This record gives sequence, C-alpha cells and structure tokens, in this order.
Amino acid sequence: MKLTKIKLPNTLVLIFFFVILMAALTWIIPAGEFSKEIVDGKEVIVNDSFKSVKRNPQMPTDVLMAPISGFMETADIIIFLLIVGGAFGVLKKTGAVDASIYTVATMHEKHPIMEKILIPVIMVIFSAAGAVFGMSEEVIPFIMVFVPLAIMMGYDTLTGVAIPFIGAGAGFAGAFLNPFTIGIAQKFADLPPYSGLEYRLICWFVLTTASIIFVMRHANKVLHDPSKSPLPDIDKIWRDNLHVEGGQKFEKMTRTHKYVILTFMVGMVLLVVGVLKYGWYIKELAALFLGVGIAVAIVGRLDVQKTTSSFLDGAQELFSTALVVAVARGILIVASEGKIIDTILYGLSNVISGLPALVTSWAMFIVQSVLNFFIPSGSGKAALTMPIMAPLSDLVGVARQTTVLAYQFGDGFSNLIIPTSPVTMAILTIAKIPWERWAKWIVKLQILWFIIALILLIPPLFIW
Repeated sequence: MKLTKIKLPNTLVLIFFFVILMAALTWIIPAGEFSKEIVDGKEVIVNDSFKSVKRNPQMPTDVLMAPISGFMETADIIIFLLIVGGAFGVLKKTGAVDASIYTVATMHEKHPIMEKILIPVIMVIFSAAGAVFGMSEEVIPFIMVFVPLAIMMGYDTLTGVAIPFIGAGAGFAGAFLNPFTIGIAQKFADLPPYSGLEYRLICWFVLTTASIIFVMRHANKVLHDPSKSPLPDIDKIWRDNLHVEGGQKFEKMTRTHKYVILTFMVGMVLLVVGVLKYGWYIKELAALFLGVGIAVAIVGRLDVQKTTSSFLDGAQELFSTALVVAVARGILIVASEGKIIDTILYGLSNVISGLPALVTSWAMFIVQSVLNFFIPSGSGKAALTMPIMAPLSDLVGVARQTTVLAYQFGDGFSNLIIPTSPVTMAILTIAKIPWERWAKWIVKLQILWFIIALILLIPPLFIW
C-alpha cells in the first residue's frame, strides 16, 4: 500500500487516542506531587516539596469519563463557541459578510499593491494584539471571516487561518506587555512588572517579521499556482460553500450591509477595550457576542424567525468544535488524575540543573515547550513553573529575566500545534482542517521559531 493511500482518522478520533495514550502513561510514569500554596490568589509550588505518592493508574472507565469531565471543565469555552457561532450565523444571514468579502476581493484585483501589503498589515495588527493583551481565544471568531476572504482572494484555507492565528501566535510568544504570561511570570520571579521591555520589543519584531515572511511565501505560492495548496480538498469545500467561481452571485455592498459591518466593528472595539481595561474573559466575551448578534439582527432588518433560525444554524456549525475541545481537555484530566504532571515537571527540572548558563536557558525553553502539552494555560504554567525555575536560574547563573523569556517562548510557540490546546483545536475544526495535516504544515514554522528562539536567548546572557 502506498503511503499516500493511508487515510488518517478524524480529528476527534485522533484526540481520543491521545486520551488513551495518556492513560497508558499513568501506568508507567511514577505518581508524584508538589506541595502547593496560594499566593495572591494563584496556586504556586512550594520549593523542594516534591514527594512520591500512591499511583492512581487510569482505568478504561476513567478514559470514558474524561471527555465528560472535559465538557464540564471547558463549559465556559464551549458556551463561548456556540454563542460566537450563533452570532456569526446571524451576521452571515444579513448578507454583509459575503458582500464585504466580494468587495475586498474586488479591490484586491483592481489594486495589485494590496497583494503585497494586505497580509502583512493584518498580521501585524493581530500580532500586536497578542503581544499587548494576550489575544488567544479572541482569534476564534475571525477564522470565519478570514478563511472565506482568503479563498475569495485566490489563496487557500491555510492562508485564511494563518493570517489571524499565526499573527496573534507570534505576538503572544514574543509579547512585551501580555499580562497573562509576562505579568504573572515576572511576578512569581520577583521581577519589576514588564521589565526588560526593550529587548522583548526586539524579539516581537523578529518573530512577527519571520512569521509574515513564512505566511507570505506560502500565500504567494498558492496564489500563482493553486495546485501547490496542501489541502485542495478542504479548499474545494470552502469554494463550493462560497460559490467562488461566480462572483456575480455575491450581493454588492448596500447601505444596510455597511451599517451591519459597522455594528460588528463596534463590537470588536468593545472586545479590545473590555479585555484591556476591564479584564473581560470568556464569560463577558460570550455576552458581548450575544449582544452583537442581537444588534446585527436589528440593524440588518432580520425578523425574529430569521434571527432565531440563523443563530441556531450558526451554533450547530460549531458543535463539532465543542466536542473536540471537550475531548482535548480530557487528555489533561487523565494526566492530572493519574498524578503524573508534577512528576514530569520534577524530572524535567532535574535535567536542567547543573548545565552551563547558555545551555540551561535553552533547556528551560525546551522544558517549557514540553510542559505546554500538559499545561497549555500560559498563566497556569507561569504560576506552577516559575517558583521552581526562578531559584534554579540563580543557582546556574542565568538571569531571572532570561528564565521568563525562555518560559515565554516555550509557552507561545507550541500553542499553535499541540492538540491539547482548546483554542488550536477549535480553530482547526472551524476551518475544517484535520489536526495532523495542519501539524505537517505548521511544523516548518515551529522549526524556524525554535532556531530563532535559541538565537534570541543568547544576547540576554550579556545584557541581563
């Protein structure tokens, strides 16, 4: 049988396989726990407190319960997804989305300069959002806008996902103000808030530039030869849904469409203000999108029946996404219940100790990348690992600021590929991209980022 003939399983099945694999590891890896205490409302590890505990290997019944518990633990994210889907269902029903896509695609054809500046400009905006306020879950709604837009402009599905997702991901990894990663990590490392800003700005610029070049090379290759797309079958699904072959089927932008888009943009401005100024998170953002959906229906002159049916249709489209998010969380639940996460953390920290300063900073970056599979929450990982990594860095002669940077890179880069990230799995499911095919494509950028990170971790040894 040729390798190209092998058909990989559905993403949901693949994620459930990881749940089974993690359960098997609980029979192999010794159980252990750190003592923990609450500091300023955050759970942190007590130094030198690791101890072995009784094994709790996960049984088949635990594996079956894991997705159920995953639903319960990610209820806020699932509700957010369904409401966002519903709101976009209403937005699409007004016809404003199709009209906007057609308008931008037409401008793209009439003004060739847009081919060169559109993707970089939008990616810089998303990257800045990731760097300033840690844009992550907020990327999800934009997938439903940028994938159709990319297809209409002659690009492919990967380009549509990459513009907002890689853009925000590069900013998140190279952040200079993100309160959810840098803010928390520096606090637990006893560093002044947002210190080291100047060098982090350089890191952000380098990572964002490299990411834009990566996406632009792919986008231009596909634009000039559509057969170069790694996902022709997925692209066809989107084209069929959009009826791209006949642009005349799209409505032209009307005054009502403009008011609808303006209403939606006001909602996005409120999102940014709410996150930055008032600390809004999933619950508040879900309420915001519910309000945006209602406002769009009123401005778009939809009656109650059309509004309700389009909201339900939109939510239904994201139900499979909700399933993937729940099962992905099941991986972490099995590892946690099996008491192997702390053991892995303890083992990795032991590997780091005793290495030369530069090698230690690189090792910290690699360790944080590995831990991200088990603890994809940036703030959660900062609270758990920095109390261990910060004192360890003192012992080996690495500045604590460098330790925070290594954490930042390790937390940010792998977010775009790990199947335990609910944001990643939600985005891929919305875009109809199987995880394993995304991983095969994005791994090239992961390698590039990895090399850049190793280089960027060298100057701090001399400046901090």
